Amino acid sequence: MRRILIPVLLVVFFSVTVSAESYIITGRATYADNSQVQLYDIGIDCEDGENDCLKFRGNTAQTDRYGNYTMVLSVNEEDNGTRILLTLRGEEFVHNIDLGVLESSQGTITQNIKLSQYPSPAGSGFSSGCCLLLFVIMAVYILAKTARMLSTKQGRLHFRGYKPVKTLECPKCNLVVSQSQLLRHLVVEHDMDITDAGQLTGKTMRKTWSEEE
Repeated sequence: MRRILIPVLLVVFFSVTVSAESYIITGRATYADNSQVQLYDIGIDCEDGENDCLKFRGNTAQTDRYGNYTMVLSVNEEDNGTRILLTLRGEEFVHNIDLGVLESSQGTITQNIKLSQYPSPAGSGFSSGCCLLLFVIMAVYILAKTARMLSTKQGRLHFRGYKPVKTLECPKCNLVVSQSQLLRHLVVEHDMDITDAGQLTGKTMRKTWSEEE
């Protein structure tokens, strides 16, 4: 009995294996405005009374960032003509399994999906969230910087619009005078020619600039 049963089981196993083949559906999913449907699952559902479709329910494929998808089903000869529904974002698209077309198209069936809906505002939520986060970070940074500035007397004066007068040291007598008064000081106090006093003032100012850098 075992000698008969084993060959029969092997025949059944290999017949099922040989008859099953890969049925590949590929295409591109777009919205009504032709923009790509990115990173969404495409599933399979069945119409009422379409019992042959039930074996395919639960299969899914995800679109890539270009909207392309590839779904692979395992089909047999008896699945030819089975009507399935490709579902994406609540919309359904009929697909009839056609093994004849599969053979003529070298194992791949193309079915593009075009939704009747437009991209939801949630699609731009990530970029909006990033902008909001950046705004919050900048606001916190400005508040922290202002708080540090107000913690010192000089910072509080600067915040109120007070700017300290820039001073220079006279190269002749080492007296500290305001930057705007150095030229007058050289002419009046040291009796210098205004041209020479201007050149010396400029030289003194450039010296302070190099020190600040």
